[in-house]
Amino acid sequence: MSQTWPWAGEFEPDGIYLNSATMGLPPRATIAAVQGALDQWRRGTAHAPDYDHVIDRARATYGRLVGVSADAVAVGHQVSPLVSVVATAVPDGSTVLVPAGEFTSVTFPFATQGHRGVRVVEVPLGEIAEHVDGRTGLVALSAVQSSDGTVAPLESIARAADEHGVDVLVDLTQAVGWLAVDAGRFAYTVCGAYKWLLSPRGTAFLTVREDRLDALVPSSAGWYAGEDRWSSIYGLPLRLASGARRFDVSPGWQAWVGTEASLSFLEDVGVRALQEHALGLEDVFSRAAGLGTTGSAIRSLTADRSVRSLFAGRGVVAAERAGRLRLSFQVNNTVDEVAEVGRMLRGHVVD
Repeated sequence: MSQTWPWAGEFEPDGIYLNSATMGLPPRATIAAVQGALDQWRRGTAHAPDYDHVIDRARATYGRLVGVSADAVAVGHQVSPLVSVVATAVPDGSTVLVPAGEFTSVTFPFATQGHRGVRVVEVPLGEIAEHVDGRTGLVALSAVQSSDGTVAPLESIARAADEHGVDVLVDLTQAVGWLAVDAGRFAYTVCGAYKWLLSPRGTAFLTVREDRLDALVPSSAGWYAGEDRWSSIYGLPLRLASGARRFDVSPGWQAWVGTEASLSFLEDVGVRALQEHALGLEDVFSRAAGLGTTGSAIRSLTADRSVRSLFAGRGVVAAERAGRLRLSFQVNNTVDEVAEVGRMLRGHVVD
């Protein structure tokens, strides 16, 4: 991979930041956009309808990043409420297949449906396709596992689901922003934007395939889900948007200003370039650390006790998940810094 990566210059971390899987860093354009929005709010010059254009642009840009039209995208604030829209639509007595150890924002909304006879069954991630059959009501999983970066075999799962007429919900939170995905391949996808999409916390997306729009009840519908938002504020009858916007919830305005700016930045970089860069960084790190490569932008390792002090001395920011060190390689990182961290960890970490 190229030693030159100009996009890293758009970030200003103190030290080496390898933690996008927890919280993405904002590029300079995002900081400027949010500061501008806060200044308008402070001065009383912000106008609520103006934010609609910001959110519409964010919706369209996100759609392009995941390969669907803006009409297929709904906006929310967190992943679990969006998953809950799907969970409440699963028929009584259904079996929902999930990977063992899946992130609970994916599994808990289904587990709460036990009073209707809904069963959530955990199976090993690599065996999900084998367990899909005519008794399966839904498959729900993350495209990339939060705990260790394992990339799900989505195509084999999708083929098995197609064979048995089963819908699939995919959480793209740990994927979009470094991994090329096709959201239109699945009935439903969700994504929290504050990680790999470099956005303020409080923005999220739901995509719904056109043939599944009427399968879900927009139970959180309010004025923002109306076909004409600003004439849907008072009174009946129900008049919701015809597309996925019917699942919108009223947005946190300033957070969406930041999200729109970050998504625009990522689109400028390009999906392919983001993926090639992230995987190239993981390869450089792994070689420097004396490890084999994994093909994921998230790396999970067993680390000895000295790693914490090594990181503190150099200002390296990473995470601990499931009792292991977790590193994330993203657009803000350079070849030189991940090679340095790899050399630092050589002999101190194992797969």
